[in-house]
Amino acid sequence: MPSTKNKILFFIFIVSILVSCQPTAEDKCVISPDIKVDLNFKSFEDSVPSIRTKKDVVSFLSHHPELRDIFFGRGNFPNDSAFINQLFNKFTHPAFDALLIETKKVFGDSRQLREEFQKAFANIKHYYPNFKTPRIETVITGCETDIFVSDSLIVIGLDYYLGKKAKYRPFTHEYILRRYEKNFVVPSALLLLGIDIKYNRVNMGDRTVLADMIAYGKAYYFAKHMLPCAPDSAFIGYSQREIDGAKANQDVIWKKLIDDEVLFSTTQQMKQKYISERPKTVEIGNECPGRIGMWVGWQIVNEYANRNPQVSLPELMQITDAQKILRGSKYSAQVSQ
Repeated sequence: MPSTKNKILFFIFIVSILVSCQPTAEDKCVISPDIKVDLNFKSFEDSVPSIRTKKDVVSFLSHHPELRDIFFGRGNFPNDSAFINQLFNKFTHPAFDALLIETKKVFGDSRQLREEFQKAFANIKHYYPNFKTPRIETVITGCETDIFVSDSLIVIGLDYYLGKKAKYRPFTHEYILRRYEKNFVVPSALLLLGIDIKYNRVNMGDRTVLADMIAYGKAYYFAKHMLPCAPDSAFIGYSQREIDGAKANQDVIWKKLIDDEVLFSTTQQMKQKYISERPKTVEIGNECPGRIGMWVGWQIVNEYANRNPQVSLPELMQITDAQKILRGSKYSAQVSQ
């Protein structure tokens, strides 16, 4: 019979094995860590500030037509000459060197960004085995454009996401600026994928506020699953206080939506109040964040998924009947408890 000392040593050995076999927090962020994806990631931050002549501008844009046409917006100019002149003046401005330094300070060699995209793409491939990894390109634009996402290409204007300490920031409202931080880059790309009809089917004939709420809710549900360790705030753009407040007051928010007959309204005015960009949804309260309809839509979709575990993520994303998701979620009963 083993001695007490041996039993203790054996117990410690077993515990050490169990602990060492536990998935790390980082592993949990990848739903299927055995899936490997090849990331085609190219950084062009140094290329733009190195431009010295208009010929350099033409050469750079000729080699990168997607950046030229999609990201820098060639179609917005009357002719090539006006386009090249404006870009040349911008790219050779002394502030561009300072912008590059700040971008390097925040993003470094973009290693963290690459790793986040790899995790997210591995998770997408888990749910969608035929998913083809889009090419990723990063650049600085002088806060001209933030992000572009398609099936084959993702372009990120890194200087848009330098955060509140940056010397140069996009010219927009403060409540929107807080979404232009480093940790919002990959979630933003995932949301744009999640709202795309390739993944997120919708009934184009349903123009109700509820239909919009559920469509956006599905996009948030999709994005969160592809980067599950990112906080909800990195997707919705609310502060933690706003998220906590919305959760604590779901019954108040829902009652207001019902009392004001918001869900089945098709008016642009109602969508402006509850879906569109606003600092606050004052109709509910001075502390209620804007776009509260999107947030409620996300909660409804989450509840539907929790109550219907047999429905896979791709299947849920294909449901076009917003009312079916609302009924299946039993959300109204859940918030009144």
